[in-house]
Amino acid sequence: MTLIESAVRNKIIDMGIKIIFRTRVVDAHVEDKTIKYIKLDNDTNIIADSFVETTGSTGPMGNCLKYGNGCSMCVLRCPSFGGRVSITKKCGIEDIIGKRKNGTYGAFSGSIKLNKESLSDEIREELNKNGVCIIPLPKEEINEEKLDIKVCQQYALEAFAKNLVLLDTGHAKLMAPFYPLEKLRRIKGFENVKFEDPYSAGIGNSIRYLSIAPRDNNLKVIGLNNLFVAGEKCGLYVGHTEAICTGSLAGHNSVRNTIGIPLLQLPANTVIGDIVSYANEMMHKEGGDKLRFTFAGSIFFERMKARNLYTTDPDVLYERIKKVGLLNIYDERLI
Repeated sequence: MTLIESAVRNKIIDMGIKIIFRTRVVDAHVEDKTIKYIKLDNDTNIIADSFVETTGSTGPMGNCLKYGNGCSMCVLRCPSFGGRVSITKKCGIEDIIGKRKNGTYGAFSGSIKLNKESLSDEIREELNKNGVCIIPLPKEEINEEKLDIKVCQQYALEAFAKNLVLLDTGHAKLMAPFYPLEKLRRIKGFENVKFEDPYSAGIGNSIRYLSIAPRDNNLKVIGLNNLFVAGEKCGLYVGHTEAICTGSLAGHNSVRNTIGIPLLQLPANTVIGDIVSYANEMMHKEGGDKLRFTFAGSIFFERMKARNLYTTDPDVLYERIKKVGLLNIYDERLI
């Protein structure tokens, strides 16, 4: 996991794509519903035929203070690089905001990264061997109310309130939005534990779902001719896989838009096509701003099973993609 970012970055550079570091978008110039250029914080203008916004929906610091427990010094590093700026908002498009069950805006990021080396030998060995470690909590430490504030509703289960659940992701991923350090260190095996991200995970975590764009099922922003969105920017999605799938589709359609051919809408009898269309439909319904969509569990995973879309059989997947005529889109070596 630690090496993935560098590997992807090097692959992108090898493809001839220019990466601009330490820079963010701060404005956009629109004419006739078309973005002519975006402005960076170094006063550089970027001109293009199509744009893809993947700013996410977390932060900036003012939102984490207003709807959370203040800046948790998360991986976005707003104090260093500046807060997220919504391109859609700069274009005059009203963003959608997600809510928690109690009606409060946003949701806490649902996990903490712990330094694995700061855990006991027994916990490290369990993580290295099985990839997961479950530690029962004493009764006085059980807090089921935390389940309602976190993003990952597929993990909003009683077991995640009654236990500390650790996953091996290179670091040790604690499936809780935040945990007071002084309390965590009272638990056996955590006496010397240290937070890796966010740094202030003892008091809070980043607040997400504050900037979601209205879009169609091609992932093009409604009201603009050449802006596409992906990840949390395009819906109430949870997880890396959802970001990868929507990012691939948004990028693909941005190229189609640039060369003037029809955009691709994945059919609903594919899992990606279904999550793109279903999440889009549901988040506009009453109470839909409190829902979360992921392949990993909760309402959409149940929908996958009910519609007979869930399978790990590559032959079944191959025939499904062949039937809808998408073998020229999907790499059949990966199906």
